[in-house]
Amino acid sequence: MSAYTEPMLKEGSLKGKTIIVTGGGTGLGRSMTKYFLELGANVTIASRKLDVIQATAEELRKETGGNILGLACDVRKYDEVEAMIAKTKEEFGYVDVLVNNAAGNFISPTERLSHKGFDVVVDIVLKGSYNCTLALGKMWIADKKPGNVLSIVTTYAWTGSGYVVPSAVAKAGVLMMTRSLAAEWGRKGIRLNAIAPGPFPTQGAWQRLFPQDLANEIDPLKRIPLGRFGEHQELANLAAYLVSDYSAYVNGEVVTIDGGEWIHGAGEFTNLGAVPDDMWDAIEKMTRGK
Repeated sequence: MSAYTEPMLKEGSLKGKTIIVTGGGTGLGRSMTKYFLELGANVTIASRKLDVIQATAEELRKETGGNILGLACDVRKYDEVEAMIAKTKEEFGYVDVLVNNAAGNFISPTERLSHKGFDVVVDIVLKGSYNCTLALGKMWIADKKPGNVLSIVTTYAWTGSGYVVPSAVAKAGVLMMTRSLAAEWGRKGIRLNAIAPGPFPTQGAWQRLFPQDLANEIDPLKRIPLGRFGEHQELANLAAYLVSDYSAYVNGEVVTIDGGEWIHGAGEFTNLGAVPDDMWDAIEKMTRGK
């Protein structure tokens, strides 16, 4: 077993902390939640789909023995966010950490999108993130308590990308919120950071982004210099570090975990890795004038 597939932090590293994870019922949200529970945190997972969130909560309770609450919440609606926070406080006493993970995305030429399709993605990702962040930020400031917000963004939040424009717009907004509030609220003891994951295959989201026919034509693995996809435990380890007190001096940062994918794509000549050695011999002779 490779070290990167193993838990990183010592037992009890999150004991006593209460964490809200939006979109915690499936995928990376579920993986992060499981590790938070294993490290001793109380966790509320929230999603619009009550049956999914409650089923996940029950599964993780059995798997970890941890304290978990599954709540239905549409993060696009501020009153539902406030109700979720109130129920979490009622169950666990307080809220220490927010993980903005709820998201929606699909690939499409932008001109094929309806304005409603655009709205759905932006509202879940951007509006949902600032609703949760604002509600908890107001609470922490009023109570004079420290707080911690971790948002899951993406590398195209700063590069941009065709065919996922609503997501790029929304994630860029979340990243700017993270950096702006880190500067504004840091003096109040509130830290904000972000993670920009590369490809971490998950059921559901992965199939929507890379349907099998498309994946056969465009192999996403070829874009990653390390030659593999991410393991969920790797991202869970990073998330746990950033929501823990071990990262107390990290504020306003976005950590990329993508095997070098975005920087590989950004380099104008990086695709020359496809040139075979014997061709380089000929190129070298030409450049040296031989």
